[in-house]
Amino acid sequence: MNIEQALLQRSNSTCELCTSESNLAVYQIPPAKDDNADQCILACDICREQIENPESAEPSHWRCLNDSMWSQVPAVQVMAWRMLSHLEAEGWPQDLLDMLYLEDDVLVWAKAAGSDVDEDDTPPTLDNNGAVLQSGDTVTLIKDLDVKGAGFTAKRGTAVRNISLTNNPEHIEGRVNGVRIVLLTCYLKKS
Repeated sequence: MNIEQALLQRSNSTCELCTSESNLAVYQIPPAKDDNADQCILACDICREQIENPESAEPSHWRCLNDSMWSQVPAVQVMAWRMLSHLEAEGWPQDLLDMLYLEDDVLVWAKAAGSDVDEDDTPPTLDNNGAVLQSGDTVTLIKDLDVKGAGFTAKRGTAVRNISLTNNPEHIEGRVNGVRIVLLTCYLKKS
């Protein structure tokens, strides 16, 4: 059985991301080591186009990830994580990312975006002590911070769990008192 036949059988002849039944083709998830069905998904032309050209991604199309992110297939989980991460500025994808659990090896694969993304250009996000911060880390506030617009003060010593990095290495996002806010890294200490 070739890869396409295996994927058609695995997906019941639908796109594994949006469940479309038209214009399906194999999409190999970078960085692929082998040519096998475990490192591929069956995707419609709309999904493939937006995966290959993320700047043209239509956020409303990707609401389908609310269902497909729960797939038991690691390749589907990886693509769901990558597209949700790409669209997290929209707001709603971050809520899905907060719920999405990936096994450690699958998360490493999801973060290994391939040769088209060069992360060496961006400086690392550092806490007040110079420790490197990564998405999912827990940090502690080292100073009381007034949260403008939310009407509360985030107290020193408050733990912020499962942080998200931003494009600015001096900012992170996290939840304090149930509100998602942007925090300056100079007021944070990695826990």
